[in-house]
Amino acid sequence: MVIEQNKLSEISPSQTIAADTIAILDFGAQYSQLIARRVREVNTYSELLPYDTKADRLREMKVKGIILSGGPNSVYEPGAPQVDPQIWKLGVPVLGICYGMQLMVRDLGGEVIPAEVREYGRAVLTVLHHGKLFSGLEASMQIWMSHGDSASILPPGIMFYQQKKMGSS
Repeated sequence: MVIEQNKLSEISPSQTIAADTIAILDFGAQYSQLIARRVREVNTYSELLPYDTKADRLREMKVKGIILSGGPNSVYEPGAPQVDPQIWKLGVPVLGICYGMQLMVRDLGGEVIPAEVREYGRAVLTVLHHGKLFSGLEASMQIWMSHGDSASILPPGIMFYQQKKMGSS
């Protein structure tokens, strides 16, 4: 469908939803727009949404997957952002990044603990299981991170796909 730029405001949301849509729930990460762009670079439509988007809305959008971004909070802070618990029952893959991963671990029965020292800076990420999610990526890559909590026990059904090591190697 080709749409003139000045006609975009006349299109209903249901007309813009693509066959393969990935929803990105934004918890305030500095890189949420980058996540959306990277998903689009692999020819998949992505939509950046507020973290409190309801599961019913995601069901209506027929999302094929959900990415939970990072953010500056701890999952245990009073008033910390939460997702609609029904999201866990949608039956679509969910990728949690930083805060999003910690929230998923906590909500699904795992354990998140405060790190002894807040981690910030360069790290090496090693992919343990490539699968579809990480296909085409190097086995190890440099990343940047910032967090004060860590997942210490994963909930049932959650697979550990990567590990990180601080440093510049």
